[in-house]
Amino acid sequence: MSFSKERPFLLVGAGKMGGAMLSGWMAEGIDPAAIVVSDPRLSEEMDALLKKHGIRHVTSVPDDLTAGIVLVAIKPQLMDQVLPGLKSAVAADTLVLSIAAGTPVAKFEEYFGKVPICRCMPNTPAMVKRGITAVYPTEAVSASSREDVTKLLSAVGKVVWLDSEDQIDLVTGVSGSGPAYVFFLAEALSEAGKQAGLPEEIAHELAVATVCGAGELMHQSGEHPSILRQNVTSPNGTTAAALDVLMHAEGLQPVMSEAVAAAVKRARELAG
Repeated sequence: MSFSKERPFLLVGAGKMGGAMLSGWMAEGIDPAAIVVSDPRLSEEMDALLKKHGIRHVTSVPDDLTAGIVLVAIKPQLMDQVLPGLKSAVAADTLVLSIAAGTPVAKFEEYFGKVPICRCMPNTPAMVKRGITAVYPTEAVSASSREDVTKLLSAVGKVVWLDSEDQIDLVTGVSGSGPAYVFFLAEALSEAGKQAGLPEEIAHELAVATVCGAGELMHQSGEHPSILRQNVTSPNGTTAAALDVLMHAEGLQPVMSEAVAAAVKRARELAG
């Protein structure tokens, strides 16, 4: 790995996503002495995690710290406030990773120059090590650095590599925002059960367990979703009757396509 106690891994921002990644790295056995966390305000949970593993915490980056890897895990609107304070920590060979939506590579090059940079788009299932992260690397990112990034991000789920930075906005619309779509599906299924006559608590329990179970079945089986759908759909049965509605020309697919397009449009607006 391209970081060490002398050239540490600097995590800038230890919120939910940064914290989830840190938890994953600890579970993978990464040396806590090689990690520094910079965050002015830690949650009680994160403070306890750092103390448990003996990870160094700073409220701002010391001038004498030169990082091997920097992971920027802050809100996009804080970039111009935070990035100037990171300049001293970024050398020509420091690998800079960002998980901030809507912040292009050009923003980091503005402050750090043409250092190796990866834009990463994770999603919230990373908090339970079932996420997926899409990564766009600049030309300065070496093959060995790609291996390091894959190893780091695999601690919280799957990793896919992108060919162009434009694809980051598309990923945002599908997997970045996607967990919220699934949560809403569970909400809608629960409400439908309630409207059909089930007690609210039972409808909720059935809906959540069904969404979780179907997701796990899809994960473990490795089958394409369309195959799994066909496997549980008997001709002229109850599932077929429901799918006739969901798969109608004005059903779920056009609504989902419109939703993803709206998310992509907003991601591009945020990127300027």
